[in-house]
Amino acid sequence: MRGYWNESTVAEFILLGFPLSQRFQRFLFFIFFIAYVLTVTGNLLIIAIIRADLHLHRPMYFFLSNFAFMQICYVTVTVPTLLIGLLVKRNKISTGACFSQCYFFFFLGGIENFLLAMMAYDRYVAICYLLRYNTIMTPTFCWSLACGCWLGIFLGSLLPVNILARLSFCGANIINHYFCDVSPLLKLSCSDTSLLKLYFFGLMWVIVFSCLLFILVSYVNIIIAIMKISSILGRQKVFSTCGSHLTVVIIYFGAVIFMYVRPKDSYAFEEDKLISVFYSILTPLLNPFIYCLRNKEVQNALQKSIQARKMIPSFYM
Repeated sequence: MRGYWNESTVAEFILLGFPLSQRFQRFLFFIFFIAYVLTVTGNLLIIAIIRADLHLHRPMYFFLSNFAFMQICYVTVTVPTLLIGLLVKRNKISTGACFSQCYFFFFLGGIENFLLAMMAYDRYVAICYLLRYNTIMTPTFCWSLACGCWLGIFLGSLLPVNILARLSFCGANIINHYFCDVSPLLKLSCSDTSLLKLYFFGLMWVIVFSCLLFILVSYVNIIIAIMKISSILGRQKVFSTCGSHLTVVIIYFGAVIFMYVRPKDSYAFEEDKLISVFYSILTPLLNPFIYCLRNKEVQNALQKSIQARKMIPSFYM
């Protein structure tokens, strides 16, 4: 590598975003702003419901609350930058802020993979080892898994993004994206990035496919256990506890694999931006609805909370 970040002649980057007509940009601003508010509100609601209802103080919902918190952070890393870019003509971002955004996006993306794998493991133990579930999925064990995941990915993400920040950026400073992602930054650098590309996307392959393989193995064992249940109604009831998680897994991994696990040179960044909108904005927006609409326990807890609030005025009257 020919230079270091603090020696680079580029002091700031310009995020190109979506170069459309002003009227259409205002329309997109409204759509993405509503999506951001709904995403944050929906995930905060899930966290609040889980904390308020003692029946939901179980490992499954402990990991779900971690997942909801991660989704709030995930959209907050990218969407505000997108919204600013839709309001101003030149969306500037300093090099430090750009690499920080890239780091947190990479970090939270890794967290999402591992949290989905943990939630699959919880369902595997709950269905395949029901009688031993409480002794295996103890609060200490769940906290250890969650803290280990957050801390491990937090520290593990420092090295690749630190190497990225040490590249030389001495030419054009326009990033053809609405946030600082790895691919456009690598393309923009005037350093030799061939080894770094191999490292970044090799790491992405390892994270995505190791977690996906773990989830697939878990669900294969879950399906085998369910097929041993003689009653069709019993099978449906057991498998319904996995429906929300499985739906999120399919949507998330489908988008991520299509985005990252493919030859980058044969695709345009315009296509990448549209795919990024799907998995970084639309997917977090859908998750609260998926877990609320497909999970009867969350629905019941929400109904109890609404009914309790309706009773408060009459109590004081």
